[in-house]
Amino acid sequence: ECGYHGLTFDCAGQCVWAPGAGRIPSAARVRPYPVHEKYGLVWIWMGNAAIADVEEIIDIPNFDSPDWGLNRGAAMELNCNYLLMCDNLLDPTHVAWVHETSFATPATKDTPLRVTKTDEGIIVHRWMMDHEPAPFYKKVVEFSGNCDRLQHYEVRYPAHALIKAVFTPAGTGGPDGQLDPKTFVMDSYNFMTPTTETETRYYWFQLRNIRPDDDALSQMMSEDVRKAFEEDRAVLDAVQIGMSEKTSPHIDLNIDAGQLRFRRQLEAMIAEEAMVDEKMA
Repeated sequence: ECGYHGLTFDCAGQCVWAPGAGRIPSAARVRPYPVHEKYGLVWIWMGNAAIADVEEIIDIPNFDSPDWGLNRGAAMELNCNYLLMCDNLLDPTHVAWVHETSFATPATKDTPLRVTKTDEGIIVHRWMMDHEPAPFYKKVVEFSGNCDRLQHYEVRYPAHALIKAVFTPAGTGGPDGQLDPKTFVMDSYNFMTPTTETETRYYWFQLRNIRPDDDALSQMMSEDVRKAFEEDRAVLDAVQIGMSEKTSPHIDLNIDAGQLRFRRQLEAMIAEEAMVDEKMA
């Protein structure tokens, strides 16, 4: 319903009521978009409605599991292009400098990264062995002493991400490790919605494998994560200004391999979809 004069439209976009007597103008139409509700989110398909498929929405294991806790925060407005946030979520190394009081340890500065390409996106990951848990996680893990830690940063096309954190007692982790029963796992899901060329709405929630009914723990984790994301926001807002007003060429580092591969593949997918749409028009 239009908030100005009350024109009312059906789900196909056709106006079905207009104020005053007489015929409804035939031009009173709006473009409809397929939508689907899942995981407490409304998913909208902005492309060709004929190829919309709800089965392609990201699968989130344990979302409704009573054995997993859930914490979330309000959507955040970022003053940057959505791809800069995707870059951030494919960059495990930045935590060493941006998140010193939460997610960082010395191992996050220079432990080598591995990049894996999948049909759905790009994964940048690494195991960091036998070191002290980062400050944020030290408050929630249920074991003492050093840990083996997995950083799994994964962004799926077009713009949603899974950040998996695994903390297990030292000596039980690694690609072939036998994880300890007290291993802590946190799956952080992140969703970027472009609103303009230089603005993005960012939403997130997290699932954890411990104390599912502990509301105090959920609140503490949400507040701490929100503080960490505010650090990202400050950096990304500044990066957008720097990119918009740059006076020198880009410098790519070895740690940028995941982000560059993601951007190249996404650009190719966008171009391919545009060609299909043009043929169907």
